[in-house]
Amino acid sequence: MLRRRAQEEDSTVLINVSPPEAENRGPYGSTAHTSEPGGQQAAACRAGAGSPAESRIADFVLVLEEDLKLDWQQNSASRDRTDTHRTWRETFLDNLRAAGLRVDQHDVQDGNTTVHYALLSASWAVLCYYAEDLRLKLPLQELPNQASNWSAELLAWLGIPNVLLEVVPDVPPEYYSCQFRVNKLPRFLGSDNQDTFFTSTKRHQILFEILAKTPYGHEKKNLLGIHQLLAEGVLSTAFPLHDGPFKTPPEGPQDPHLNQRQVLYQHWAHWGKWYKYQPLDHVRRYFGEKVALYFAWLGFYTGWLLPAAVVGTLVFLVGCFLVFSDIPTQELCGSKDSFEMCPLCLDCPFWLLSSACALAQAGRLFDHGGTVFFSLFMALWAVLLLEYWKRKSATLAYRWDCSDYEDIEERPRPQFAASAPTTAPNPITGEDEPYFPERSRARRMLAGSVVIVVMVAVVVMCLVSIILYRAIMAIVVSRSGNTLLAAWASRIASLTGSVVNLIFILILSKIYVSLAHVLTRWEMHRTQTKFEDAFTLKVFIFQFVNFYSSPIYIAFFKGRFVGYPGNYHTLFGVRNEECAAGGCLIELAQELLVIMVGKQVINNMQEVLIPKLKGWWQKFQLCSKKRKAGASPGASQGPWEADYELVPCEGLFDEYLEMVLQFGFVTIFVAACPLAPLFALLNNWVEIRLDARKFVCEYRRPVAERAQDIGIWFHILAGITHLAVTSNAFLLAFSSDFLPRAYYQWTRAHDLRGFVNFTLARAPPSFAAAHNRTCRYRAFRDDDGHYSQTYWNLLAIRLAFVIVFEHVVFSIGRLLDLLVPDIPESVEIKVKREYYLAKQALAENEALFGTNGAKDEQRQGSELSPHWTPFRVPKASQLRQ
Repeated sequence: MLRRRAQEEDSTVLINVSPPEAENRGPYGSTAHTSEPGGQQAAACRAGAGSPAESRIADFVLVLEEDLKLDWQQNSASRDRTDTHRTWRETFLDNLRAAGLRVDQHDVQDGNTTVHYALLSASWAVLCYYAEDLRLKLPLQELPNQASNWSAELLAWLGIPNVLLEVVPDVPPEYYSCQFRVNKLPRFLGSDNQDTFFTSTKRHQILFEILAKTPYGHEKKNLLGIHQLLAEGVLSTAFPLHDGPFKTPPEGPQDPHLNQRQVLYQHWAHWGKWYKYQPLDHVRRYFGEKVALYFAWLGFYTGWLLPAAVVGTLVFLVGCFLVFSDIPTQELCGSKDSFEMCPLCLDCPFWLLSSACALAQAGRLFDHGGTVFFSLFMALWAVLLLEYWKRKSATLAYRWDCSDYEDIEERPRPQFAASAPTTAPNPITGEDEPYFPERSRARRMLAGSVVIVVMVAVVVMCLVSIILYRAIMAIVVSRSGNTLLAAWASRIASLTGSVVNLIFILILSKIYVSLAHVLTRWEMHRTQTKFEDAFTLKVFIFQFVNFYSSPIYIAFFKGRFVGYPGNYHTLFGVRNEECAAGGCLIELAQELLVIMVGKQVINNMQEVLIPKLKGWWQKFQLCSKKRKAGASPGASQGPWEADYELVPCEGLFDEYLEMVLQFGFVTIFVAACPLAPLFALLNNWVEIRLDARKFVCEYRRPVAERAQDIGIWFHILAGITHLAVTSNAFLLAFSSDFLPRAYYQWTRAHDLRGFVNFTLARAPPSFAAAHNRTCRYRAFRDDDGHYSQTYWNLLAIRLAFVIVFEHVVFSIGRLLDLLVPDIPESVEIKVKREYYLAKQALAENEALFGTNGAKDEQRQGSELSPHWTPFRVPKASQLRQ
């Protein structure tokens, strides 16, 4: 039963606080500390040593850069806005203190700029309270490390030394874990040591959850959370602190006191470790499951690229050998003036087919019988890649205890909870939680889909305009009267068209990403995972059209609707483009190599240079301000200042997008470019260490986020895999010479002699009479320009090939899907074992305490059936007890 939310007072928002008295406030408000949250649970937590917050500098940092000169130059409206922002900051910090956080303020005067740092930390009692409220999973019992690698096991079985293996110090242990309960504290492993019981990532998660749900104004105006404060410019940034510097101490890398960041730098982010296994458990411990799953996927995908690159290189080498022994290519190169070809455009001259010898030889590198085998191989490779990734993902999710994260543990987004119009009972707990009607969300998603279709149509219109631009520019330049320009007319048109296309892509990308953010927020998705999945799908559809529209046009449309001499087809009065002399497949291969390799080189240069330039500029600005203020730039600085000089982490979306687009190039058009997996493999070897170095050395530490898998990216990869099968079938059938050659061998000459003449038609008599000469063109037509019987025979063969190829590949893929279980048998056995032990423990507890006690025990802390409840933060009265 739905209930509309009552109009509540401002004291009943997500974090219910009554700000304490504040004195001596700065831009952040007072730095006086409130008492710790109390009550019976807090009392249980206070047993033992003092607060671990006393031994740490801070867990989280809020930063505000304040330009003092603006205070003198502002008008009344700007001053009102500044005062409003100051009030919001003071209220926000007061509410954080009321929620039990400790806030220490440090101000750094740099000339006309003051940088305010608010250092946040939580006491032992606060950590215990919110860990239970957030239902964090904490360790109960240590297990032997279960990390395994199939290649390491294979090399060990063969007795071959494994150069990829490296012993990384401080290996994170594995645990049985369950949701934390204060009244069960002694049962949790390490509960006697308050300094280490909550890891740094757990503390960051607790503090970030509090920051995300703390109000600074009225809830109905959506004035809550750190996200809104950053978007409004009330705060400059917010980030958790790194564990220390990444450079190793003077004692050397073998020093036993290396922090987690130094271990990651020494054994993961170092360039010399490019051939070593990634220490994924260390990455997960420091950055969280979401980042670790990205690097696990990237490493897994890179490892699977190795056999694809080897087979693709062998296919390319076979093509190199066939270049010099292929009879049709030899006939074309030796034809001299035997075949005079019709003009390729309105004002282009007649030309000799023998002048295209180099292009024909280059096309033979990619267009031969081995390409068919390689296309079939890559289709099955992609299916197996995803099947075994599902197994790998299930294994990691079990080991990292996040198998049920999305279904049970994940909390509603703070923005959703604040904006949901109604409440409804949760089907599991029966408690009220924020609710948005599914029908309303469906209507909004449908409206958003219409906007997406419109934006995709705009991209297609831009593509058509670029095609027309190239054709018109080639005609204009060829008529210029300049011999040099006329000779390079097509190249000039292609180059300038690429520049215009790039400008369109950049402008539309900026507009669309902003629009996708607005649409996704408007759709009111309940959890962060669903929000990110919806945003990812919108942006990927747009980027897919952006990046793949040009190759798709060359592969399937260019040269298909040209017509014949004397009756050429036009688009808006401009003659349709024809493929170059070597055919469309070699053009597609060139396009793929330029886009894929060029994009990889540019992206890697950007990933190397941009973070370094941003970091250098940040440090330069801060140092210059210190010099103006009279301070020494080399003076010691706090760790929060050192981390503030780093580059903000912008998430994993761009990293995933780059790899998924690369996966598309490797699979969708692999029939045209067998070397694509090799270039992808070389790029990814660099990409892994480059991304690792960014996260460890150049980025501020991101908040550790949990994740169950790679999200909607897996479904996008599966869609690309299915599209790749169809794409390669049509490429081989309609863009390659494989089927015409096979048809000619079956019906005419087995040695392919005369194949070049077989593929050329003669211009109609009317065209020859108008130009006083005859010419040839590539088509299966008769002398009147009508399709010949050979054309219809080949069309039937091509369509049959597409159907057979698709059915064979999809059938084998389905069979592999059935043969390869999604979850490894070893993991299934472990899950069943845990379920059995949980039932046994429940039965023993029921015998000891009775049925009610057992039910209460199950409700308070079941390891295998944790219950989801809405996020609730204690009232201020509870915190100050």
